[in-house]
Amino acid sequence: MEELQTFVFDMDKQVPSLISDILSDFPQLDADALIRGTFAKGKHKELTEQELAKIVSMSAAELISKEEPEWTYVAARAYIIALYHEVARSRAYPFRLSRPYGSFLDLLEQLVEKGIYQKEMLTAYRLQDIMELEQEIDPEKDKLFTYLGIVTLAERYLARDYTGNLFELPQERFMIIAMHLMMQEPREKRLALVKEAYWALSHQYMTVATPTMANAGKARGGQLSSCFVDTVDDSLQGIYDSNTDIARLSKMGGGIGVYMGKVRARGSSIRGYENKSSGVIPWIRQLNNTAVSVDQLGTRNGSVAVYLDVWHKDILAFLDLKMNNGDERLRAHDIFTGVCIPDLFMEAVENREEFYLFDPHEVRNVMGFSLEDFYDEEPGQGSFRERYEACVRNASLSRVTVPAIEIMKRIMISQLETGTPFMFYRDTVNRANPNKHAGMIYSSNLCTEILENMSPTTVCEEVLQDGEIVIRKIPGDFVVCNLSSINLGRAVPANVLERLIPIQVRMLDNVIDVNQIDVLQAHYTNKKYRGIGLGAFGLHHLLAVNKIRWESEEAVRFNDRLFERINYLVIRASLELAKEKGAYPLFSGSEWENGEYFVRRRYDSPEWKELAKEVAVCGIRNGYLMAIAPTGSTSLIAGSTASVDPVFEPVAYEEKTTYKIANPAPDLSSRTLWYYKGAYHLDQHWSIKQAAARQRHLDQGQSINLYVRPDIHARDLLRLHMEAWKQGLKTTYYIRSRAIEIHQCEACT
Repeated sequence: MEELQTFVFDMDKQVPSLISDILSDFPQLDADALIRGTFAKGKHKELTEQELAKIVSMSAAELISKEEPEWTYVAARAYIIALYHEVARSRAYPFRLSRPYGSFLDLLEQLVEKGIYQKEMLTAYRLQDIMELEQEIDPEKDKLFTYLGIVTLAERYLARDYTGNLFELPQERFMIIAMHLMMQEPREKRLALVKEAYWALSHQYMTVATPTMANAGKARGGQLSSCFVDTVDDSLQGIYDSNTDIARLSKMGGGIGVYMGKVRARGSSIRGYENKSSGVIPWIRQLNNTAVSVDQLGTRNGSVAVYLDVWHKDILAFLDLKMNNGDERLRAHDIFTGVCIPDLFMEAVENREEFYLFDPHEVRNVMGFSLEDFYDEEPGQGSFRERYEACVRNASLSRVTVPAIEIMKRIMISQLETGTPFMFYRDTVNRANPNKHAGMIYSSNLCTEILENMSPTTVCEEVLQDGEIVIRKIPGDFVVCNLSSINLGRAVPANVLERLIPIQVRMLDNVIDVNQIDVLQAHYTNKKYRGIGLGAFGLHHLLAVNKIRWESEEAVRFNDRLFERINYLVIRASLELAKEKGAYPLFSGSEWENGEYFVRRRYDSPEWKELAKEVAVCGIRNGYLMAIAPTGSTSLIAGSTASVDPVFEPVAYEEKTTYKIANPAPDLSSRTLWYYKGAYHLDQHWSIKQAAARQRHLDQGQSINLYVRPDIHARDLLRLHMEAWKQGLKTTYYIRSRAIEIHQCEACT
């Protein structure tokens, strides 16, 4: 490789020329301020052109402010020029700013040869296809990036060789994603679909999930799904097999949700011997060790969330797992916790009644049923409370009696200290499940937005006549999260939802087919339900540019109308895919088929009724459709606000090792500043009202954070939880306080 060209820093020539080019679209900004900052950093140094561009970028980043947020785009453009130089050197083509991208075919050939890209990237597409797709790559779209957006994309997602040399540029990453996801489409329509997917990605109208963004097209990154949800069987074999499966998925970057509610409590019997079980806590600590020991692609610890029913005898010890005081032998600081809550518990909290804790193993043996397998089919009545009350009446069944409010206090204390447990309202979730004919939803995933049927995998061993031992698995429903998100701040103002959502649903559906998942029961479940989670981010951005205050009825109505429209378009897109490729295997008997899904959500307009009729006849491609994930990283790349959360502040700061980078809210100006009220200054009841308006239109869930002051009164936090439950939210995610640091799953964010 040729030596990099260096030169003595020349204020009179190189810097003004470069800065003039970069500032051409921003005449209102002070070029002299950028020149002075660049001069101060680079004076008398021998620099490459790439290093000079990075110095200009850093100098521009330091000028970002609430008054002049546009500097973020200036810093981004200088940083991108540095990337152009770096890639030109890695791929050995001459650098030209007027034509910064090299041969796309050469990129494919080089990275396939190096073992970075899958060889199918070349074999699935003809030479003329690749040349045609190269013409679609538009370097002008690089100008859409903010500074933090392009830095995040470059540092985490663009392809490098095994020695760390950068080979891939932003628009090439988008094109590779599009090509990979459309690889199995019929040849006669494949190119048109690749171009449409590239259009959606390059305009930043949508983002794919982090594993898809990072792994699409890669030889060693076939896992494209964000996270998984497992149900642990109450057996030694089931517990250890689940741990192994979790380790295998965590290794490939997947976040894990684990339901432990079937596992017997401390003091339960083992093979008839009384008081022998150590309960769920030791097994959760084992999962904690797995999360720490099996890191995600060598970059970070695994992320595991464990859910337990609030009526489980071990619930009080479970709520202390992440606390910073007490017996460390009973702590698991690296996992996340979630509590599965029936209506009956919330009613007992509200009425200050006693609540009873049971051992699920003892309930199975004595009562002949599993209490966790039931829910209330209607508010105030149903099979869960009938069986729960039968357990209460049975004097031979052991129990722990605790005031419900005391359990709730323990939940809230843990939330204020650690941010968790997450809240999972299981009756609400299962009443709204469109596939209740095929199973039960016990808990959620790591980020509380995925709500799909679950069941444990069981294992048996058989010795054949020739002495060979065969292990047979009866696969349970091992949930897979296939996610992508609409950039509301770009797509809605551009009026492209009708065009965007069909290609986005197709991309998600294709993730299911091209995905490579090590755990076979997860692969099987993925194909059986074909569940996807189409979500959204940039809500606060969209409200701000439309001059809608967060704390207003107007914002609630806006959410209702917007997400009803999105839901209609998502269902129609899945319907059209079903006409083309067939409905998901379990469609028959679902609420999609019998129309109950539409009735339950009060969709009674002529447009909705016609759609319901078509769905009943033709089916839909995907058994689950919508879920709103956190989107922390991908919304940063797309330059918008995260998920459906409010911004922390109009200008937030991203901490780096030795400096901070200002990150202004998108489209920040004197016109929008008033509408960017920070999360900790907002009345959280309005966030719950907006979430409730959206929830009607989401067949799954949404990652809803509640932002509170660390000195919040217990009664005020309790009111938030009671309102979330009464308003019909299915889950809530973190309780965020400025006093605690939250570590999220990168796969989902």
